[in-house]
Amino acid sequence: MGFMNKLPIVFLFLLGCSSPDFDLIVEHGTVIDGSGKDRFIADLGVKNGIIADIGDLSQKTATERVDATGLVVAPGFIDIHSHATSGSFNGSDVVRRPDAESYVRQGVTTAMGGQDGSSMLDIGSFLDSLDVHPAAINIGVFIGHGSIRSAIVGEENIPVTSEQLTQMTSMVEAAMKDGAFGLSSGLEYTPGAFANVSELVELSRPVAAKNGLYISHIRDEGGRLLESVGEVLEVGRSAGARVQVTHHKLIGKSRWGGASASLALLDEAIAEGVDAASDQYPYTASSTGLTILFPTWSKDGGFEALVDRLNDPTIRKQIRAEVIQHINAERGGDPATIVAARCEFDSSFNGKSLADILTERGLPITVPGAADVAIELVSAGSCSGVFHSMSPDDVETIMLHSKTSISSDGGIPAMNEGVPHPRSYGAFARVLAYYVREKGVMTLELAVYKMTSLPASQLNLEDRGKIAVGYVADLTVFDPETIQDQALFGDPHHYATGVRDVWVSGIPVLKNAVMSGTHPGKALRHHSQQ
Repeated sequence: MGFMNKLPIVFLFLLGCSSPDFDLIVEHGTVIDGSGKDRFIADLGVKNGIIADIGDLSQKTATERVDATGLVVAPGFIDIHSHATSGSFNGSDVVRRPDAESYVRQGVTTAMGGQDGSSMLDIGSFLDSLDVHPAAINIGVFIGHGSIRSAIVGEENIPVTSEQLTQMTSMVEAAMKDGAFGLSSGLEYTPGAFANVSELVELSRPVAAKNGLYISHIRDEGGRLLESVGEVLEVGRSAGARVQVTHHKLIGKSRWGGASASLALLDEAIAEGVDAASDQYPYTASSTGLTILFPTWSKDGGFEALVDRLNDPTIRKQIRAEVIQHINAERGGDPATIVAARCEFDSSFNGKSLADILTERGLPITVPGAADVAIELVSAGSCSGVFHSMSPDDVETIMLHSKTSISSDGGIPAMNEGVPHPRSYGAFARVLAYYVREKGVMTLELAVYKMTSLPASQLNLEDRGKIAVGYVADLTVFDPETIQDQALFGDPHHYATGVRDVWVSGIPVLKNAVMSGTHPGKALRHHSQQ
């Protein structure tokens, strides 16, 4: 009788059932690792949600093997400016739509909410709730300056007292302790617009102490762009904080071609030792509420106070004059550039520009007429809007700056609701399709870097944003020849195509271009190792 026949049956069983080397091997793919370095062909081995090996793994075993021949394997994309957490605590986009399909189909695996100065105040409880009820993608948040100011000071244009500033600072400290990635501000919105730079510096000190990020929707993205970028940099200098100009842009047709001046301010500050950066969505149109057309003073006290002022004929006349001035200076004097995206009070306005509305009413297309329509819509409850105000050349100039990350400034929209900006469905795919493949503005390696390790470094995500051994297996596989944003202005509700597979912590959320329904996303906390 041979030796093998003498071995105990249990031992023979164990020999035949040894565990595989990896849970997953993604083989034969073109790896773009997020570092900016050249692509290479390799296999990736994933074990327990972590990238465990890179190289020739043909002789290794795995529970699952995925062939990525001819496709790019990249780190999952990181959206450093997202509105996925917008809404009430239990009514935010990511809670209502945890599949996050608009993101997953672009290859996005991490989104950072709490932007533009608006967030929930109890960061810890929100993240705890995501631990229990996770989404398909990872979610992190900033604490919003405007939300804090509203809670402590109110909606009025009044200076903070020393006692109020102490309260606000304590709230920032608590948020940072609970895992916030930093402080966001929305200085073009109220009540954030009522803050001075010294207030912002003080509130950024606890952020700096935790090596977090002060990320700002600056005070003016048009005629006072340089002054407004300078304000962010002053916060960085005075508070010792790392700072980011979010959705960096230059609006106003008369100013087109001037984006390099604001980038020069960033470069000067960086040379001085300020840790400064930007992010950008890849479109020539922005999106926010129609109240952006109205002067800041008219919004003192909040939306109801604005409506009350519009009901006063004398004040309404003054507001109208300043709305006219805004449309001329910031929107090129063209009512067609201002589009109602979603009007809760009357969906018939959705997708129509102010010029369209005037034409439907048989009225001439004039700036004063557009101002009257804007006042009417805001008085009725306001609408979100899309504003076509930027130069393609300026978009490219900002995009190519060494410290510009790609972001969406979008969220997780409900399919077929309103006519929103297409960025929620297409921002990351658009960069790869239009700016890389079609225009050749930058290489695929550079684009992936701007979507992965660059934003990861700004967020101190030390184990995400690269394909490297020991990093979390947030991965996307896409076809660089077919990836395409399908969402259009006026027809935005279409998912991007060309992304085949997406894993979050090694668990598939998109497999062969089919959503898996799994929710492996983590509630990310600053400095935590998720």
